Amino acid sequence: MARKKNKSFPTPMVYSFNGFIPIIDPSAYIHPTATITGNVTIGKKVYVGPSASLRGDWGEIIIEDGCNVQDGCILHAFPAAKVHLKKCAHIGHGSIIHGATIGENTLVGMNSVVMDYAEIGDECIIGALSFVPGEMKIPPRKVVVGSPAKIIKNVSDKMLNWKTNGTKLYQQLTIDNHSKMKLVPALTKPKRLKKKQSRSFETWKETKRK
Repeated sequence: MARKKNKSFPTPMVYSFNGFIPIIDPSAYIHPTATITGNVTIGKKVYVGPSASLRGDWGEIIIEDGCNVQDGCILHAFPAAKVHLKKCAHIGHGSIIHGATIGENTLVGMNSVVMDYAEIGDECIIGALSFVPGEMKIPPRKVVVGSPAKIIKNVSDKMLNWKTNGTKLYQQLTIDNHSKMKLVPALTKPKRLKKKQSRSFETWKETKRK
């Protein structure tokens, strides 16, 4: 099925490779500066941010429903290998997932690297700037940090709820971008009454203090 186009916004850069054509659910939002190539499948309500690169030229990339792949992320794999983001996986700004599996409702923090054949379990939290070595196996509901990455504790119910709400925010952004984002010329000076943005989410440190 062809994706619905927002006529006021450019279409994303989608390329076939060696006979493989990306499959993108119409409800997904792909920023026009993102690049989607080859053997890539993107599910429902997936968000792919600016300058993300999903290269399914050598290996397959599967992104299940409700995931987000944020600005500047890179997803790639060795020949015949696979990147698999399970339902509601959350990939933070600038992260690299190379031939790895990310479990359902798992968060990979900003600028982290997850290497080939690593398997991260469901409902894990991978801290920002972590390096997960190839073939590392992480059980469900673990907090993982560092370079190389180490398991430091279990994910609490409160932390998991915080992560889940953050992912829901991106799922709503996916919907909103289809109708609210438009390509416009910049203003040359501020408006007299500047619209305020709502504080709909807080950092983990702010959340756990409550």
